[in-house]
Amino acid sequence: MNALQATARGLPGPSASRTRKLARAVFGGLAVLSLLMGVAGGLWRLGVAVPDPRVFPWTGPVLLAHAALMICGFLGTVIGLERAVALRHPAAFAAPLASGAGAWCLAFGHPAAGAWLGVAAAACFLAVNAVLVRRQWAAHTLLLLVSAGAWLVGNLLFALGHGGHAVLPWWFAFLVLTIAAERLEMARLMRRRPAASAALHALLSLLLLGAAWSGAAPRTGGLVYGAALALLAAWLLAFDIARRTVFSQGLARYMAVCLLGGYGWLGIAGVAWALTALGWPMRDVALHALGLGFVVSMMMGHAPVVLPAVARIKLAFGPAFYLPLAALHLSLLVRFMPGTAGETLRAAGAALNAASLAFFAATMAGAALAWRLRHGAAGARELT
Repeated sequence: MNALQATARGLPGPSASRTRKLARAVFGGLAVLSLLMGVAGGLWRLGVAVPDPRVFPWTGPVLLAHAALMICGFLGTVIGLERAVALRHPAAFAAPLASGAGAWCLAFGHPAAGAWLGVAAAACFLAVNAVLVRRQWAAHTLLLLVSAGAWLVGNLLFALGHGGHAVLPWWFAFLVLTIAAERLEMARLMRRRPAASAALHALLSLLLLGAAWSGAAPRTGGLVYGAALALLAAWLLAFDIARRTVFSQGLARYMAVCLLGGYGWLGIAGVAWALTALGWPMRDVALHALGLGFVVSMMMGHAPVVLPAVARIKLAFGPAFYLPLAALHLSLLVRFMPGTAGETLRAAGAALNAASLAFFAATMAGAALAWRLRHGAAGARELT
């Protein structure tokens, strides 16, 4: 069948298929680079020399850009891709392209260019979500638009040279609001009192207030922000559909376990965030209970759904999916364990955090290979 016949039958021609594969490789490469550099920077900060920083000439920029690489470079690119696929317009891919390119600049010693590319990415992402709101006016799409605005504010503050106390609350608000919007969409499947919706909107407004307040008054803003995170965790545990689907089977149960575990870490992060604002040495717990315990648990839970939709990679689900999830939670327990050996355990826990992410990636690769072996060449052709 030639290219013209393929197009006439509604199938992609060879050139279109090659273009799609190239685009997936480019975006995948940008996201993976951001993740690898971000993880390396986090390990180096705690003295874990894996990989050896002496053989990498840009160690300094990676150390400084750890949070930006993880949140804006990796997660921003992945979320931007997901939304671009939903919009189905080529211009929507400008957002993940800019965020990925910005991460590349940050990692290789061009911080100003990387920061302003992040601003461009967030601005494009805001426009993409505005179009999606026009297509579907709903509470969850409006909340996604607000989350994009939070990312833009955080990236602007970062580009203008503001510190982490001002920037990080906005970056994490972007992630938390994005997840809350997805859960709000699923919550339509459950009956709940009108007061529950009003409470959620109040909590998310409180979160944004805390983010805005943190720049001018870190102590007060941190207390408000931490309280909002802890209360949001309680709301999700009380009203999210995962409370019911955890008693089901298969993939639905796995996703529910990921979600409920993540909500627990969200509550811990909220308490630690407030205690940090009061002067307690809980910053590592606040940031990584939120970024790893909550956000990565959500990522692990949604990957079996997102990968087929965005990357056209189908997965064969099995009990092995629970192993990297358990490894992540155990690594966080080691990292946050108090005592006289705290710094040693913290470094060991960070190394185990990285190992659990690698374990998860290997599990996804194995699941993709298992699906292809199970369905053969015909199934593989469906994904091109």
